[in-house]
Amino acid sequence: MSRQIRPAVDRAIAPAAGFTRQGQPLSYNRAPAPDLAPWIGRFYVTVVDAPAGHALQCGLLADTACIRVQLRGEWTAQTRDGLRALGRAALVFGPNTKRMAVGVTGSFTSVGAVLRPGAAHVLARLPEAELTDRFATIDQLGLNPDHWLEMFDPAATPEDWCQAMEEALRAVIAWRGTAEPDAVSARFEAAALANPAIGVGEFAQQCGIEQRRLERIVRRDFGMTPKQVLRRARALDMASHLRGVADDAEGETLALRYYDQSHLIREFTAMFGMSPRQFVDLAQPLMTLSLETRQARRLEMTERIAPGGIRPWQ
Repeated sequence: MSRQIRPAVDRAIAPAAGFTRQGQPLSYNRAPAPDLAPWIGRFYVTVVDAPAGHALQCGLLADTACIRVQLRGEWTAQTRDGLRALGRAALVFGPNTKRMAVGVTGSFTSVGAVLRPGAAHVLARLPEAELTDRFATIDQLGLNPDHWLEMFDPAATPEDWCQAMEEALRAVIAWRGTAEPDAVSARFEAAALANPAIGVGEFAQQCGIEQRRLERIVRRDFGMTPKQVLRRARALDMASHLRGVADDAEGETLALRYYDQSHLIREFTAMFGMSPRQFVDLAQPLMTLSLETRQARRLEMTERIAPGGIRPWQ
C-alpha cells in the first residue's frame, strides 16, 4: 500500500491530546513504572470533545486485555454475546480475534491500563479465552468498580490519572503477592511485537520448550493459538501504517511480511472486515487511538524510540 495515501479524518472531534501530522487523534499514553511492567503494558487517557449527538461508528482490535474506565459518552459494542450498550462503567475488555464494532455518541473520556498477556490469569485466575471478544466488569479482576469510577479528579492532569491507576494496581498486586505472568508468554509477546513473521516452531526451539507446551501457554495467556496471535500482530502493524501511526521507515518491511498484495488484502480483510483501501478511506478515530497506543509501546519495547520519546507521527 502506498504510504502517500492520507487516511480519512473526522473533523468534528477535538481530542485534548491533539493530532498527528496527518490529523489523526491522539491520546495521552505512556509505559508503566518499572515495578508494574510485568503485569501492565501501557496506561492511556483519552479525552475527546464532540458535538452533542455526534455518533462515531468505529471499532477496536486489541491484542491484549485492557482495563477501560468509560467516564463520558454513550457506548455500544458488538461482542460475541451480542450488542451491549453502556454509559459510565469500569470494565475489563478481552483481546479480539477480529475487529469488534464499537460506537460512541457525544463527547467521551476513557482511561485505562493495558494488561500484559497472562496478567488476568495471575491476578484473578481469569483465562483470556473467557474474555476474548467480550468484556466484564473489573470486579472479575478483584478490583472495585465504584472506586475506579470515582478516583479520577476532573481537575487533575492525564499524568495524575495515570499515577492514580498505578497506585491502585500496585496496592492490589502487593496485597495479593501476585506472581508475574509466565516468562514464555512475555517472550512470545515481545516476539509478536518485534518479528511476527517468526515461525511458531522456530520460537519454541529458541525458548527450549516443546511446541505443544508453547501452544498451551499461549492459549491460556493470549486466548488464541500462537499462529493466530502472530497473524493478528502482522495485521495490526499494517493497520497502524495505513492510519499514519507507525514509523514510515518500516513501511516496506511491514509489507514484506505478506507473500503478495492479494495475501495482504485477504489477511487484512479477515481481521478488519474491510479491505486496506476501505480502511484508509473510513475515518476511524477509536481504532486509530488504540493503534497509536499499541504502536508507541511497540517502538519503545523494540528500542526504536526512547521511553517517552517523540514518536515518528507526532
